[in-house]
Formats: sequence, C-alpha cells, structure tokens
Amino acid sequence: MAEASRTFHATLFSLPTFSPRFHFKLSYSHSHPSLHLKRARSVQRSISETKTMSLNTTLPWGCDIDSLENAEALQNWLSDSGLPPQKVGINKVEMGKRGLVALKKINRGEKILFVPPSLLISSDSDWSSPVAGHVLKQQNVADLPLLATYLISEANLQKSSRWSNYISSLPREPYSLLHWTRSELDRYLKASQIRLRAIERIADITGTFDDLRRRIFSKHPHLFPKEVFNLVTFRWSFGILLSRLVYLYSMDGKVALVPWADMLNHSCEVETYLNYDKSSQAVVFTTDRAYQPGEQGTNLNDSVELPLSLKISDKCYKQKLKALMKHGLSASSQCYPIQISGWPLELMAYAYLTVSPPSMSKQFEEMAAMASNESIIRKDLRYPEIEEKAVQFILDSCESSISKYSKFLKESGSMDLDITSQEQQNRGVFLKQLAVDLCTSEQKILYRAQYKLKRRLRDMRSGELRA
Repeated sequence: MAEASRTFHATLFSLPTFSPRFHFKLSYSHSHPSLHLKRARSVQRSISETKTMSLNTTLPWGCDIDSLENAEALQNWLSDSGLPPQKVGINKVEMGKRGLVALKKINRGEKILFVPPSLLISSDSDWSSPVAGHVLKQQNVADLPLLATYLISEANLQKSSRWSNYISSLPREPYSLLHWTRSELDRYLKASQIRLRAIERIADITGTFDDLRRRIFSKHPHLFPKEVFNLVTFRWSFGILLSRLVYLYSMDGKVALVPWADMLNHSCEVETYLNYDKSSQAVVFTTDRAYQPGEQGTNLNDSVELPLSLKISDKCYKQKLKALMKHGLSASSQCYPIQISGWPLELMAYAYLTVSPPSMSKQFEEMAAMASNESIIRKDLRYPEIEEKAVQFILDSCESSISKYSKFLKESGSMDLDITSQEQQNRGVFLKQLAVDLCTSEQKILYRAQYKLKRRLRDMRSGELRA
C-alpha cells in the first residue's frame, strides 16, 4: 500500500479485533497476537525525553517516505536472495506515497509475490549479534518488543547486516501516529476514535521501552548502548512493525515482516490476505480481481471504531454498568469495529444490553459477557423482542459519529496549521491531509453501515406489518 496512509492507520492494528478475516487489495495483513506492552509509569517524563532526543537525533538508516532511491537495490537484493521475477514493482502512486503497481496484466485469482520463508523477519530470525538476542530470549521478552529491538540492532549495523538493503528502503520517518505530538493528535484527529487509541498506544510503547531499559538495556550497556537503543529508535521500530507485520495462519500463526509484500495496498473492499502457500512454499497473495499495468489498489481503511455507551437515564444503569465492569469493559464507553461487511457480535450484544428493559435483568450478565468477547457459549445470542431497538440504537450511534466527521471535514478547509517554520508547515500540511483522508475513508464506512442498518430496520418493520 501507499506508505503514508498505511503507517498512519495501521500503527493501531494492535487493538483487539473481533473478526478472524482481514481485507486486502494488493495488501498486507492487519492482525497479530497480543503485544504484551507495559503501561508507562511516568508517561510525561518519557514524552519529555522523546522531545529532547527528537531535536538532536537523526536516524542514520532508512530513506524518505516517498523515495525510490533504494527501490532498485532492494529489488536486486531480493532477487539474489530467492525472490522470483515479479509482475509488480515499486513506484510513486500519489504525492508522498509509494506502493506496488502492476507491471503486467494480472488475472483475477492469480497468485503473485511468492516470497520465500528465508526472507521473512520473525522472532526466529538469526541475530547478527547472537549474544544480544540470547539475553532478550533469556528474559522471555515477548515477540513484538523482541522484534522491535532486533530491527534496531540490525539497522545500526547498516551494511554489516544481512537486512541492510531492506532496512535502507524503510521510511526514516514512517509518519506513524507514534511520532505525532499530543497537540497534533488533538488538532487533526478530534473526529476519529483513533486519537484515543493513539494516546493509549504511545503510553503502552513508552512503558514497554522503560521496562526493557530497566530490566535489560541498563544491565547490558555494551550490548544495548543508549545512543542506539532509546525511545526515539524504539518508536521508529514499532512504527515500522505495527504498519507492516503479517500474521501467517498457515505457518502456525507466525508474525513476520515480509519484505516486498509490505509495500502492498490496503483495502476494505475485498476479502483476501497474504498467507503461506504450502504448495509453492512461499508467502503469496491471491488477487481479488484483474489488475492492468500501472494499476494500484484502492487506499481505504478496513474499519472504523464506533463508540457506544449506556444511557445514564436508564433505570437499570447501575446494574448494567456493574455487569460490564465485571467483564472488563469501560465504565464510560466501549468501541467496536464497523466494517464494510458488517459489525461484530460483541457490538450487537452491547446494544442489546443498552436497550434491554428491567424485565430482562437476568440476561444482563449474559449480554455483558458476550459484549466483552468472554462468553464461550451462545454465539448466536439473539433477543427478538428487543432486536429492533438494538439496531436503532446502533444506527443512532452511527449517525452521531457521521455528524462529527462531517463537522471536522467542513472545518478542515480553514484549519489553522499553527506553524512557525517552513519545516513545520510542510509537516502540518502533510498530517492534515492524512487526517482528512482517514476521516473521509472512515466516514464512507459509516455511511455504508448506516445504509445496512436502515435497510435492516425497514425489513424488520415491513415483516411486522405483514405479520
């Protein structure tokens, strides 16, 4: 996919997902196991430290986000390493973006890419510094922090690393939400639930780094010098990982970076994904449709989070809130993903709980368990007597979110960038455009959901009339 938009949205794909299917159009996978991140004990201290380092730190590896300077070297290295001749190639697809485009006609259902397992970067990969890898594994560091540290270690070796050509092609500034300031998040993402997730994710990753520094880095400074392994480089590596990792079901759920395939475009309009193909012994992508030379996939995001909350005026508010909190759900609001293809069962369960009358109090516990994804029984949970009210509640919430996006998009044209230098102006213009693209994409998904919900209500009500 195009670099900027992918890293912008996919940084947050570590959020819990309720669907085992993920959607790609010449695309990468959008899910992986739990991050096992640590919440920062002193987020403000770490954020201040990041600002200080950011002013004085320029990463000596990577390239500009829209650069093609290392594309030829990357392709040559991949070919020498076992990647077969390709029908796609790296090219600029929009301002500030790179992506894979078709070089030849590609038929629908055709398998492409064929990346061999030897080119995957995972927690099993050999370290150029074996002692450093051994220390981390001895401390039982989880896969994501382990991979983040591995990427920094290999990047610092530059030409001495086997992965130097790949790392040189990675964006030096991935424009991941991990690199946005709090004021930028507040300014540009006020309409999207991604803002809150970004704040949480920054705190989580900061906490994870602090934990590694305290337990490991500080005790082995010769292996992990602070000039190399710091919060700036850690945010960079996590920004790369969270926007490019692939979850390979056919390889026992291995989580890996897949060089070359991670340039593919991300879309919510199709239901296919990267996976390991046993017959060809390679990671492949099966095309969802035909592609003509020069064509690239549509740049749409796969889901938008819809916030739901109990009504304080509800006579059973306290009882319902207690049931939700018992199963680990928020006391204020809960967010669920809405996709082009529909919404998860957990969202419907929350809606049932919200609209259920006092006479159904015995079912509150069951509904809350299902809403939290903890229930292992009755996956077909339905309450016909309140289904219409539940669907109407989801529709109302959906339309409320749509109005927030509309207000932001209307105001974005006259938004003050609050700049003091040319560099800030360039960054501000770029981030603003990313935010507009994201909100436009999320609003489209909500409009589609709105249409489906209205149609469902119409069918339910016409059925009542016929009855």
